[in-house]
Amino acid sequence: MSKILQEVLTANSSYSASFTKGGLAMPPARGFAILTCMDARLDPAQYAGLSEGDAHVIRNAGGRASDDAIRSLVISHKLLGTNEWFVIHHTDCGMETFTNDIMAGLLSNSLDTARIDASGWHDVGQGPGSAEGKYINWLTIKNQADSVLEDVLRIRSHNLVPASIPIYGFVYDVKTGKLVEVPEAMKAGRPG
Repeated sequence: MSKILQEVLTANSSYSASFTKGGLAMPPARGFAILTCMDARLDPAQYAGLSEGDAHVIRNAGGRASDDAIRSLVISHKLLGTNEWFVIHHTDCGMETFTNDIMAGLLSNSLDTARIDASGWHDVGQGPGSAEGKYINWLTIKNQADSVLEDVLRIRSHNLVPASIPIYGFVYDVKTGKLVEVPEAMKAGRPG
C-alpha cells in the first residue's frame, strides 16, 4: 500500500468515526454552484464561506467551461435547483504555462510526467507517447480575465442554460485570497 493511500484511508477513518452530516439534503442548501480550477491551492469552502451541503463545486483544469462542466451546471440547475453560478479562475494558473501544441508535443514523446524550468516544458519520459493529444482542445489560458469572460459567454449562450440564471465572473488571487471581479464577465453573465 502506498504512503498516500494509507494517509487518505487513515484520515477517512478519523473523519467517518465522528461523521454527523449523513442527513444533508442532496440539493445544495444555498442554491448556487461554483466552477473553478482543480489547483490544490484553491479551497472554495474557505474563499466562498461554504460548509458541506451548501453549494456545488465543479472543478477541472483551469476552471474552464468545458462540455462536461456545462453538463454538470445544467444538472445542478435542472435537477438540484441551483439558480446562481460562479466562474472563478485564478492567478498563477498552470494552464497559462502551455499551449495545445506544447501539450500535444509532450504527449507524443511520452505519457510520463514532464518538467518545467525557465525555458519551458520538457518531456523527460522514456516513451512511448501518443498522437492523441493533438485532437484535444486543452482550453489553455493566455489572460485570466479574458478566459473568465469567454467561459461566462459560453455558458450564457448555451441552449440548455436558462437566461434567468446569473453567472458571475471572478479571478481568485492566490497571493491574497481575494476574489477579484471581472466586470465584463459580470455584465455578460447578467440574467436576461
